[in-house]
Amino acid sequence: MFIAVIASMTQLVEMTVEKYSPALYSSLGIFLPLIAVNCAILGGSLFMQQRDFPSVWTAVCAGGGWGLGWLLAITAIAAIRERLATYSNIPRPLRGVGITFILTALMGIAFMSFLGIKI
Repeated sequence: MFIAVIASMTQLVEMTVEKYSPALYSSLGIFLPLIAVNCAILGGSLFMQQRDFPSVWTAVCAGGGWGLGWLLAITAIAAIRERLATYSNIPRPLRGVGITFILTALMGIAFMSFLGIKI
């Protein structure tokens, strides 16, 4: 909840500053979104601590695997969105965020198939 509250408050502050003070928003640049990224990194480290890995090597391998999985998921979503924009006629209400939510849900279902693999 801590990370979700900080990330949502950061997003609200960013939208408010962008609307009411564009000069301040442009001077802050990338720093406001970096707060949300730092929350994601903190969440990952807290999750690792909660899982109580037996060694540092196990935690490093888990973190690297999660990072590679995230890279694979983001790259796949970007590629599929690019193909959808090029080759399909998406209804107007679903363009943008709508098709992204549908695509993310389908990708989540696809990646859930890996939960059955026992290593």
